[in-house]
Amino acid sequence: MSFRGYGRTPTSPGVPPVPTARAIVDCAVYVEGKRLPGRFSHEEALAEVRGKGTGYVWVGLHDPDRTQMADIATAFGLHHLAVENAVKTHQRPKLERYDDLLLLVLRTVSYVEHDMDSVSEIVETGEIVVFTGADFVVAVRHGEHSGLAEVRRALEEDPAQLSLGPGAVLHAIADRVVDSYIEVAQSVENDIDSMEEEVFTPHSQVTVESIYQLKREVVELRRAVNPLAAPLQLLSHKPELPVSKEVRRYLRDVAERHTTVAERINDFDEALSALISAALAKIGVQQNTDMRKISAWVAIAAVPTMIAGIYGMNFDHMWELHQVWGYPAVWLLIVTICTGLLVTFRRNKWL
Repeated sequence: MSFRGYGRTPTSPGVPPVPTARAIVDCAVYVEGKRLPGRFSHEEALAEVRGKGTGYVWVGLHDPDRTQMADIATAFGLHHLAVENAVKTHQRPKLERYDDLLLLVLRTVSYVEHDMDSVSEIVETGEIVVFTGADFVVAVRHGEHSGLAEVRRALEEDPAQLSLGPGAVLHAIADRVVDSYIEVAQSVENDIDSMEEEVFTPHSQVTVESIYQLKREVVELRRAVNPLAAPLQLLSHKPELPVSKEVRRYLRDVAERHTTVAERINDFDEALSALISAALAKIGVQQNTDMRKISAWVAIAAVPTMIAGIYGMNFDHMWELHQVWGYPAVWLLIVTICTGLLVTFRRNKWL
């Protein structure tokens, strides 16, 4: 399902609220870079961490409603504005700080396989909202393609990275999102290359609609990717933020790769604008060529039409009218003139 227009309907009055556990994809406690065995609710996990005085909780939620998010906010002490940010979709990427709590909003993207000559959705978007505190990470995602199971699995195989705390999880999520930007950008670039080849191939039929569609999708991609630059710069260069120095080093690498992919996407927009101009020019040339062909054939057809019209007036006193050689002479004249016009038009590349 596309993220455009995506969002959960609030619980209707009189209908029992859906338990928060329904929205939780995974909840785990990490101590010294290792996941503690057993299953925890979000409240049990937080109590375990604060009882031990070490480690942190990582809770992952998928498309929670307002009631479920309010329950999470109460347990973890999130600001009420943070709840609004987690439930409300279609936000710009941003970074906000509430005392020791960081809120990072990221837009996710996914490439949709499609027919090059059809007008269809090419880039599907979603959203991830990440809250990090001193002893917890809450990741809320919207959309069907923005799963973080692989991110969690990769981190659990690297205890040294996990031991860096909630900031390491924040980095891993941002890193995965930027990697997806690079993958989608490469797929879109392949589409643009294919369209360029089609536009500049002789005698190919250019479909401007598909180029406009891809340009619109590139604009959607740029809106999802470009605004993340400022949050990444703040995370990687602001020592006053509650992010460790080691994590900031990793985030600088993410910020650099994000800058590179953002520049590529900006180039896509310029390339597609030039491609549209080239396609329109080619269509104009094709139309002119068709009109020249039509005009040439009309000119050739006008010769026998004119001669037949003259001799069809049935005058008695006309040149060679009663002569035996008159009929073949007229045909010879028609063929000679038409052949001469045909040779002339082909020499001038009208036909």
